[in-house]
Amino acid sequence: MKKTNILLAVMLLVAVASANAQTLFDNEIQIPAGYAPTEVVLPPSPLTIQVLFIGGTDTVQTTPTYGNPAGQQVAKEWHDFLGFTPDNTGQSLGWVTVNHEMITADNKIGDGGGMTSFKVARKADGTLEILNQTLADGRSGKFFNVDFANTVGETGMNCGGISSQVDGRIWTAEEWFQESNTDIVAGIRDTSNYTVNSDIPGWNGVTLKRYQNLNWMVEIDPREAKAIRKQYNWGRQPFEGGAIEPSNRLVYLGPDDTPGFFGMFVANSAGDYNKGTLFAYKHDKPGYNWVPIWEDGSLLDHKKFAVQKGATMFNRIEWVAMDKLNNVYFTETGVDKPGPRWADELAAGGVFDPYHVQRAQALDFDSPADANYPDYYGRVWKYDPVKDTCTVYLEGGPAFATSPSEANYPEKHLSNPDGLVVVTINGQQYLLIQEDLNGSSFGRVPAGVTNRTCEAFLLDLSIQNPTIDDLIRLTAVPAGAEITGAIQTPDGKSILINSQHPSTSNPFPYNHSLTFAIHGLDQIGAPDLKGKKSIIAAERADNTSESGTPAFKVYPNPTTRTVYMNEPTDVALFDAQGKRVMVRRNTSELDVSSLAPGTYFIQNAKGEILKLAIQ
Repeated sequence: MKKTNILLAVMLLVAVASANAQTLFDNEIQIPAGYAPTEVVLPPSPLTIQVLFIGGTDTVQTTPTYGNPAGQQVAKEWHDFLGFTPDNTGQSLGWVTVNHEMITADNKIGDGGGMTSFKVARKADGTLEILNQTLADGRSGKFFNVDFANTVGETGMNCGGISSQVDGRIWTAEEWFQESNTDIVAGIRDTSNYTVNSDIPGWNGVTLKRYQNLNWMVEIDPREAKAIRKQYNWGRQPFEGGAIEPSNRLVYLGPDDTPGFFGMFVANSAGDYNKGTLFAYKHDKPGYNWVPIWEDGSLLDHKKFAVQKGATMFNRIEWVAMDKLNNVYFTETGVDKPGPRWADELAAGGVFDPYHVQRAQALDFDSPADANYPDYYGRVWKYDPVKDTCTVYLEGGPAFATSPSEANYPEKHLSNPDGLVVVTINGQQYLLIQEDLNGSSFGRVPAGVTNRTCEAFLLDLSIQNPTIDDLIRLTAVPAGAEITGAIQTPDGKSILINSQHPSTSNPFPYNHSLTFAIHGLDQIGAPDLKGKKSIIAAERADNTSESGTPAFKVYPNPTTRTVYMNEPTDVALFDAQGKRVMVRRNTSELDVSSLAPGTYFIQNAKGEILKLAIQ
C-alpha cells in the first residue's frame, strides 16, 4: 500500500496508516485466552540498513574559497545522484559521490549547488566503514566538499549524473535550467561574465554570461574531490541522467524538460569525450534515427536546434541506465498536463513519438499538444541499439479518475519514475526504479493521504513485457522525501540510496537528507524476490511452509516483507490486543513491511483467522 510500505525497517517510516471507514471488519476483535489458530511465521529479512552520510549534520572538508582559508563546513542537504568509483588497488571498495540539489550561497563550500565525496571499505560484519583520507591539496577527514568554485565555476545545482560502468568516471548534472543572471542571484552572488578555462577544443578563453556557465554535465575527480571540466561539447541542457556504453565511446543523455530530447554523444576515440559528435534521437528519420547537432551556436542553445532538426519530444527524461546487452532504459517522469509546454516546439518542427500520439487518441484527444492531455504517472522507455528504436518498457499507473481509499488501493502503484539503475542480484539483472511523485491526485496516493511517500521497485529484466504486478517493492523513504540516487557497490553486496528533502517534523536523522545502504544482497537470490505465483508453487511443492485452513492459506516472503494468500479476498490485520491495524479489499497479498515485529491476526471475508508472527 502506497502510504506505508518499506522493506527494511520501521525506523525509516514516519507516516502512520489512517483508519478505514465503512468496512465489514470490526474495529477490534476479542482474543479468547488460550486461543491458538494456525500460526504463520514471517522470519526477519536478510536485508539490513545503515545510515552513512547525513546532510546538515556531518561536516565536509573545504578548500580555500572566496578568500576564506581551508577548513570545514556542515554539508549541504538535498542528496540526489550517487556515483561510485571502484578502488582498483583493492585497498577499499572505492569512492562514493553525493549530489546536493540545493542552491545556496556559502562562503566555504561555494555558491550554487554542491557535491560530497567519501571513501568506503567493507567491514567483516558486512557494513561499510567510511575511511579517513588525506588529499593532495592537504585536506584531511572523512567527507570532502567537491571544489567547483576554484576549478570550473559554480554549479547551479547538482541533480542527476553519470557513473561510468567502464572506469568509474563521474559526471554531475546541472539540471534546473537558467535563462538570466537574475534567475541565479539567490544562490550565486557573482554574476560577472565567466571566462572558460577548458581543454575542450574551441572552448578555452570563451567568455560566457554567468548563467550560461550553468546547465552542463560536469566531470569530477572523486579521489581528490574537485571538478575537472564542464562538458561544453555535450550542449547546454537541463541535464538529469546519462549512461556510458561499454566501448567507452558512446554516452546517452537525458535532459529533464518538456520537451526533452533523448541525446547521444559519440566520441572520436574511446575514453576521450572532448572530441566527437552530439546527436538527438529522431524516431522518423530514414535509415538512422539520430540527427547531429553541430551548427554554430547549437551547444549554447541545444533545444532550439534539436527542434529545428525535428527531434522526437519526450515529457521530462530523467535517469538513464544500461543492461548487459547494451539496451538503454530511461525514465519519462511526466508532467500532469504537458500540452502547453511542447506546443510551441511542435509548431517549430519537433515531433511526437507515435506512442504519445496513440495514447492521446486512446484518451479521446487529437494530439499530445492538447492542453488537457494528461500524463500523471510517467513511464520507463527502452532504447534497443540493434533495432535503433525506442519503445515503452513499463507504463506507470494503474490510472484512476479519482484516488481510491486506502482499503481499495492497489498493492503496487508506480508514479513518476525518476531515478533508474541496473543492479545484479545473484546473477540476474534488475531495473531499480525510484519514484518522485509530481502530486497526490489521480491515485498517486490513496484518497485523504497528503504525504507523498516515494518508493523504489525492482523489475526483473528477463521479463519481456512487464506489468505493474511484476514490480518488487524494495524500500521507501521517510515522510515527504524523494527516493533517489540508487547505485550498487562493486562487490554486489549493497545498494546505496538517497533520501532527499524529507519532512522536517520527522525524528532525527530522518528529518535530514541522508545517504543509506541496504546490505545483504549477496544473501538473497532470484527465488527470494519472486512474486505470489512462484512463492505459492514452490511452497506447495515443498509442502512445509503452507499454513492455514483448506480454504484460507497464506505464504510469507521474508525478503520482500509480503504475505501472499491463496485467493483474492477482503482481509483485515489485527494486532495482539485485537485492534484493527489494516484493511485491504479484494487482494491476494499484504505488504507488512511497515509493521513492527510482533504477533498479529489475519482475518478474511469469511471470518477465518490465522496468526501471523512477524520476526
